[in-house]
Amino acid sequence: MRVLFVQHDHVSPLGPVGERFAHHGFDVDAFLVVPEESFHSPDIAVDFPDLADYDVVVPLGAPWGAWDDACIGTWLRAELDWLGEAVRGGMPVLGICFGGQLVARALGGSVAPAPKSEIGWTAIWSDDPSLVGPGPWFQFHFDRWTLPPGAVEIARTPVASQAFTIERTLAVQFHPELDAAGLTGWLDWGGVRAVAEDGQDPAIMLAQTRAEEAAARERTFALVDAFLTRVALLVP
Repeated sequence: MRVLFVQHDHVSPLGPVGERFAHHGFDVDAFLVVPEESFHSPDIAVDFPDLADYDVVVPLGAPWGAWDDACIGTWLRAELDWLGEAVRGGMPVLGICFGGQLVARALGGSVAPAPKSEIGWTAIWSDDPSLVGPGPWFQFHFDRWTLPPGAVEIARTPVASQAFTIERTLAVQFHPELDAAGLTGWLDWGGVRAVAEDGQDPAIMLAQTRAEEAAARERTFALVDAFLTRVALLVP
């Protein structure tokens, strides 16, 4: 089996999510949408891979808004159509943060700026902890989705919906792939300012992430296992 990770920017590592797919025997491929040299002008032409070559797709996060056609419109519309085709065609998708927002929008929901950001390690309220555990999970988002028709919400915080299922797809608002190395990249590419503007100390957030990393990795493994067995139906 083959899994395709969609990396929307050059600082979106696969982390323990990719590690767990490999553990289950998947061949892991990654597709980079916006290369480093286009990070500050991301509205570029992109040809997405053929879905027929893969068994599951994992669209990752991004520093841009899933609603922001003016900023990333050239490939945003194309990816929305591509993901919509995948989900409606029965292909399993694990959408993470921006990737989950794209799933919501592609299937008839919407995405817009949230009343406040969620940044840092956050507990969530889950209706099904055996599928989506309560965390804490790392958050780094400024937007939120409205559920598409037919979706079942699994988890939420007072700020935003945190997880839903539809067809053989799971969308999550948080970042199960995040580890200290990944956060370092985000901080280096604009995250320091965002964290500071949120009234938090980036150095302490990174230290907390290092301390939380081992436990978070196990939570991520459990999430991927549950997705593959209960939602994607790819692993017995």
